[in-house]
Amino acid sequence: MSVKHLLLLWVLFTACGMVKRGAIPWEERAKKVEAEKIEESVRPEATISVATMESTALSKDEKKVRSKLDEAFKDWKGVPYLLGGNGYDGVDCSAFLQIVFADYFDVKLPRVTVDQMKVGKSVKKNNIRIGDLVFFKTGRKTMHAGVMINDQQFMHASTSSGVMISALQERYWNDTYLTTRRVL
Repeated sequence: MSVKHLLLLWVLFTACGMVKRGAIPWEERAKKVEAEKIEESVRPEATISVATMESTALSKDEKKVRSKLDEAFKDWKGVPYLLGGNGYDGVDCSAFLQIVFADYFDVKLPRVTVDQMKVGKSVKKNNIRIGDLVFFKTGRKTMHAGVMINDQQFMHASTSSGVMISALQERYWNDTYLTTRRVL
C-alpha cells in the first residue's frame, strides 16, 4: 500500500462520522424539530412529549429549569445512543447529562456516571423534583443516568431509542432505580 493510500485511509477513519456537538446547523435542526411537532400533532395515539413536562404549582425557579430542559429536549430528541459519544451523531447517558448541564445550566458535571453520582446532595426518592439527576443500576457493572423533567419522568439517552423521556414508575426503571442527586 502506498503512502497516498495510507493517508487516504487515515483521513477517512479519523474524519468520517465525527460530528461535534453543535455541528448540525441550528436552522436545519429547528426545521427538523418543527416537522416532528407537526407530525406528532396529527398522530392519534398518545405519546410522551414535551407537553408531559407540565405540572401544577411550579415555583419560578422550577419553571426556569423546566424551560431549559424543554429546550434541551427539543434540541436532542431522538439523537441516537452511542457509547462514548458526545455529539448529535450519538451520545451516551453520562455525556448527555454533562452536555445538558453545561450548555443549558452552566453547571459542570464529571464525564462518567459513577463520578456524577458523587456530585450534589443526596435526595430521597419521594422528594425528587425537576432537574434532579437520577441513577440506575442496569447490570452487574453498568449504570444509567437521566435528569428529571417533573416529579415522575426523566430525560435520558436510552440505548434503545436515543434521547427520550421515560417514566420513573415504569417497572424496569423502578426496579433498577439506585439514587437521586440534586445539583441545581
